[in-house]
Amino acid sequence: MLTQGLLVTLRLSLWSILLALLAGTIMGMWRVSPSPLLRMISSSYVGLIRNIPPLVLIFIFYFFLGDQIMQATGITELSYSLDDSTSPILTTLFGPVEQLPAFLSGVLTMALFEGAYITEIVRSGIESIDKEQWEASAALGFNRRNQLIYIILPQAFSRSLPPLAGQFISTIKDSSIVSVISIQELTFAGQELMSATYRTFEIWSLVIIMYFILTFPCSLGVRELEKRMNPHKRSHH
Repeated sequence: MLTQGLLVTLRLSLWSILLALLAGTIMGMWRVSPSPLLRMISSSYVGLIRNIPPLVLIFIFYFFLGDQIMQATGITELSYSLDDSTSPILTTLFGPVEQLPAFLSGVLTMALFEGAYITEIVRSGIESIDKEQWEASAALGFNRRNQLIYIILPQAFSRSLPPLAGQFISTIKDSSIVSVISIQELTFAGQELMSATYRTFEIWSLVIIMYFILTFPCSLGVRELEKRMNPHKRSHH
């Protein structure tokens, strides 16, 4: 049960991180956009999401918004019409088909929540780039879109690696909160197993170890990536 829960946590975290990074990058660019409308949209998103407790956000999205979205897109009907044996690729990517609506609701909620924090990380990374970089790229004939894609964002992400890594690890840990909507991730599996065996200390100790196994390699990997992207720091150390 715990191994299956670990796999669900891994799927949930990966999809949430990918979508949160996409949303956070777009909103982060909008935060520094010359357009007042884009700045207003992104600042409203950040202000709203960061001031709502994640548990409340999950309930709102799952019981109100998520149900409507899943029905409108046909995902609910899809989960009823398929089974795991006929859709192995779907099962590998998203887990059991019958749990697809709840899983996607959890992913979207986590992506919205973590994306708000990544937005501020991306914004601060962009604003940390020297003004001369903008001026030099403009002198070379780059429009604003190409300036961001080819010049500014690569430098901003390089400088933002430590806080981004912390946010990715936080996403893995925060994924435990979706157990409240019966997504059978690691925390949910631990609760079920504890209810059946009453071995509280042994089960939660193992759950802690399994979360550590997920997060610690991420810390090491990002530290190594940061050294590769900033070789001057490596030589300095």
